[in-house]
Amino acid sequence: MTALAGWQNFYVIIGSSAGALIGLQFVVLSLITRTGASSHPEAGGAFATPTIVHFVVVLGLSAILVAPWEWVGALISVWGIAGVSGIVYIIIVIRRMRKQPVYRPEFEDWLFHALLPLAAYSTLAGSAIAARFRLREALFAVASAILSLLFSGIHNAWDAVTYHVFVRSTDERPH
Repeated sequence: MTALAGWQNFYVIIGSSAGALIGLQFVVLSLITRTGASSHPEAGGAFATPTIVHFVVVLGLSAILVAPWEWVGALISVWGIAGVSGIVYIIIVIRRMRKQPVYRPEFEDWLFHALLPLAAYSTLAGSAIAARFRLREALFAVASAILSLLFSGIHNAWDAVTYHVFVRSTDERPH
């Protein structure tokens, strides 16, 4: 498809970055666990798991968008389903953030764990509808949504590391 031909390098770079970040996130989580930080599954489901999910969505969509599709309708359906599924998932994440007892989320947490991913997944879903009429513009919307998920994931991973290194480790030291 000629509409996707110019996007090949973009998605190869973004997808490769997401793949590397998935691996790095697992290493970081392993190191945090080894430091003796107590584990809280409720907080993990609200803060750590969504970061991996966003990276996986970026990797998956990047791979799908560089595949040699014969019919654009199937591709549009795939990214639309990813968008709708992401919206549902973020609603679940919001519920988890509110229910977990370990940490009281601040504005920045709500922004990067809920609002920006919700906007990104909504953009994916909306661009699937718009693609039927304006494919070129919809492809830019998909790219912006994928970048938003990637950048949110990077922020959230960094935020988790700094929280565990600078806040949790000082809280758990004997006084």
